[in-house]
Amino acid sequence: MLSIGLGSFLFALATVIDTILWMYFWIVVVAAVITWVNPDPYNPIVRFLRAATEPAFSFVRRKLPVRTATFDFSPIVVLLAVHFLRVFFNTMLLRMASSL
Repeated sequence: MLSIGLGSFLFALATVIDTILWMYFWIVVVAAVITWVNPDPYNPIVRFLRAATEPAFSFVRRKLPVRTATFDFSPIVVLLAVHFLRVFFNTMLLRMASSL
C-alpha cells in the first residue's frame, strides 16, 4: 500500500516539476524576445521578467563568456538547460513511480 502512495507522489512531483520548468521555459522565451524592442524598464511585467531570468542569464554569462557584440547566447543556454532538466526529472521520476 505504501508503494502505491509513493508512486502516486512521485508521479505528482514529476508533473509539478515539469509544469514549473515548462512555465520558466516560456518566461525565458518572452524575456529574450522582449529585449529585441526597447521595453519600459518600469513596466511591472518587464521588471518581473528581468527579475526571474537575470540571475540565470548572469550565471551563464559568467561561466560561459560566449558572447558577441550584438548577440547574447545566455538565453539559448538557459533554454537548453531547462529543457534538459524537464526531460531528466520527468524520465527519472516517472520511471521510479512506475517501478513501485
